Amino acid sequence: MRNVVEIDFPSEILLGLHLDAEQFAKLIKKETALALFKDGKLSSGMAARWLGVPRVHFLILAMQEGDAMLLQDDEDDFARETSLL
Repeated sequence: MRNVVEIDFPSEILLGLHLDAEQFAKLIKKETALALFKDGKLSSGMAARWLGVPRVHFLILAMQEGDAMLLQDDEDDFARETSLL
């Protein structure tokens, strides 16, 4: 099942960012996945699946963006990750 969300924004945003609508949509999707992961509302696996990348690639992206909640491979991390599935 595919869900679509419409976002209303002024065209100046695209001009200012030098993006077309498709590039802007990809940016919003990536930034949203990272923010939801950082807030603990989305697991890294679910975020990776949403972006269509392997989980390790998403975690690397999160670390590069400075938003990573580094996994310690302990029971708390496992519980957090699995509770969001």
